[in-house]
Parts: sequence; C-alpha cells; structure tokens
Amino acid sequence: MNAFWHCGATEMCIGVPMQVVRAEPFQAWCKGADGEAMVDMRLVGSQPEGTWVLTFLGAAREVLEPERAAQIQAALAGLRDAMAGHYDPAAAFADLVDREPQLPDFLREPT
Repeated sequence: MNAFWHCGATEMCIGVPMQVVRAEPFQAWCKGADGEAMVDMRLVGSQPEGTWVLTFLGAAREVLEPERAAQIQAALAGLRDAMAGHYDPAAAFADLVDREPQLPDFLREPT
C-alpha cells in the first residue's frame, strides 16, 4: 500500500483517483497508479466498471469525470517528482498554466 493511503508522522493524507474494476455490494475492487485495492463505496454508492472515484483512507469520497481524474493524477505525479528533486509544473498542472487564479463562487462579490 502506498504512503498516500494513510496518515502518519511521515506520510501525507491525499485523495487518490482509482478506477472501478469490479463492483460488489458496498465495495469495489479498484486500480490506480500505485496498484489495486478494495475500496469502500458506501459514500458514493455502487458504481459501474470503468468509473473513476477519488479515494481517501480506503473509501471512495467522490465520483470523478475521467478528465478530472487525469488532472489529479498529473498533480500527484508532480508532487512525487518534486519530492524526488525534479519537478515540471507545466506537466503537473497543465490545466493551470496561462490562467489567472479564480475565486470560488462563495468568495466572489455579488454582481
């Protein structure tokens, strides 16, 4: 199991995208960049094979569109690269290059 799955003094707590391989009641066998795992699906409900979910601490927290799963995977790869001493922000965060920062809706002033 990889360090992103659990929290401790030297690990990070980060959600990881995984794709459903085989669904079972309340759980699914999923695969991600770091291998395969049985994931608790009770928060998002049963999902068909091929569905991407954001997992955290062994449970699916959100259903993801494939494009969003790819963005998160690229960001996690960038984080791993940075921790290893080499980092290319344009590759890790391609969706943010040449874009102005945006406030979330709840922080924007009413028009």
